[in-house]
Amino acid sequence: MVEYFEFLDGGVSPYHVVAQSQEELKKLGFIPLNECEEWHLEPGKKYFVTRNQSGIIAFGIPEGAPRAYHMIASHSDSPTFRVKKQTAGVKGYTKAEVEGYGGMIYSSWLDRPLSMAGRVIVKKDNCITSRLVYADKDLCVIPNLAIHFNREINSGYKYNPQVDLQPIFGEAGSTLRDALAEEAGVKAEDIVDADLVLCTREKAERVGLKGEYFMSGRIDDLECAYTTLWGFLQGRGEEEGRGDMWVMFDNEEVGSATKQGAASTFLRDTLRRISLALGQDEEAFQTTLARSFLVSADNAHAIHPDHPEYADRGNCPRMNGGVVIKFNANQRYATDGRSCAVFRAACAEAGVPVQLMANRSDLPGGSTLGSIAGTLVPVSTVDIGLAQLAMHSSWETMGAQDCAYLAAAAARIFETEL
Repeated sequence: MVEYFEFLDGGVSPYHVVAQSQEELKKLGFIPLNECEEWHLEPGKKYFVTRNQSGIIAFGIPEGAPRAYHMIASHSDSPTFRVKKQTAGVKGYTKAEVEGYGGMIYSSWLDRPLSMAGRVIVKKDNCITSRLVYADKDLCVIPNLAIHFNREINSGYKYNPQVDLQPIFGEAGSTLRDALAEEAGVKAEDIVDADLVLCTREKAERVGLKGEYFMSGRIDDLECAYTTLWGFLQGRGEEEGRGDMWVMFDNEEVGSATKQGAASTFLRDTLRRISLALGQDEEAFQTTLARSFLVSADNAHAIHPDHPEYADRGNCPRMNGGVVIKFNANQRYATDGRSCAVFRAACAEAGVPVQLMANRSDLPGGSTLGSIAGTLVPVSTVDIGLAQLAMHSSWETMGAQDCAYLAAAAARIFETEL
């Protein structure tokens, strides 16, 4: 596989994350499937299917119908700014109007070089196709208002996203369409639409006296996507009755209620189509689901060095402390005693340390994939992740050892007889 930092650096949009993942799968003989076509699946072979170019599911077909599915899910999206359709010239500048996507730390996006990535929709010869674009250069900036005009900037200033968080791309007269056409290798008039986000361009870097941490954009959740894909690819997938599956949804940061999100039928549709292609009836499909297990992998909050008061005293993970199992009484996380025990046993066999996390009882936390996906695919589920700082900043911090821990744990899940 590509190196982890390369994966982070290249995952500038959900479409690019999925494209990188497809390339890794193809290298190992995975066969692409199309949801628009009939599936013919053969024992011993490996497949993947995408939806909207931003969600992907990969799986192996065992010898004999699967008795249970071992599944690990993550997500491809990160908080950012999505570009609206129009550009505007204001007071000598070219601007692209943007809208916040997900829960962001606004201030972390200002006064730093930014670029743009995503896909453009191209019409040529009466055919509509999409092409990935990434302007690999410092393309734009969201400038702060100088302190001379905003004396309250260091006193808890509240940014207005419509006014304060709009990027400039250059002098008046230039057009975003021309820049995108150049990146896509097409004529500007052939572009009919686009799905674009802003992205940071700095490369992932080790930090700390001994390099014990690293910083990057999009750690949440590309770290889980990469390490679980690595673990999935360690398995052969053709053993009798073992259904291994790696899942990456989109749109977790905005609630997952899209056709490619965890609240969609994407996972259940894929499982059912596998069952139908293998000749299983409905009873066999349901009993297979009942024996299955899902690991929902999305990062957790490390105890903050300056604000330990925001952590629960008995459940506060630290960076480089191992894989975090997440609990919540209100079912924002799907972990229960049984799924926790199964996952802890797999980690123990892999020699991976485990930490527990729960939010303070007076401080509600976020939600993730596990409970959402479980409404349509009701299987035993554990919510896990790795401890990080500055979650949802444009530039996050994480422990350098923890990636290997999750990769080893994921590999063990795909080797364990549940």
